[in-house]
Amino acid sequence: MDLNQISIASLNVEKGTAFYKILGLHLIVDASPNYVRFECPNGNSTFSIHKVDELSKESGITIYFENDNLDELVKQLKAKGIEFTSEPEDKMWLWREAHLNDLDGNHIILYKAGKNRKNPPWRVNS
Repeated sequence: MDLNQISIASLNVEKGTAFYKILGLHLIVDASPNYVRFECPNGNSTFSIHKVDELSKESGITIYFENDNLDELVKQLKAKGIEFTSEPEDKMWLWREAHLNDLDGNHIILYKAGKNRKNPPWRVNS
């Protein structure tokens, strides 16, 4: 099984499109103002945004995007006006993370994990 895509709700697909393009995603389907889909720069996953009239108050969504040059990426995004809720920081689970929110309040974590993404020292081997 392979993850195809994640889709999130948005009040304004056009503004969301501009935001995620700044993050570096590549637009591959444009059915604005109702739906757009992006291709991630690396790998096979896609990411889509669909229009809603009201956002769920209990979404609990966190979106993770990995980048091997996290600190440089954060500098570049800040220069483009993206605001972060936390700077790049080493975490006890051996990832380096920076946090931000998109225009609809979805929590985004940009991170660098390397081999620890799927193979941390505490991985369960069956």
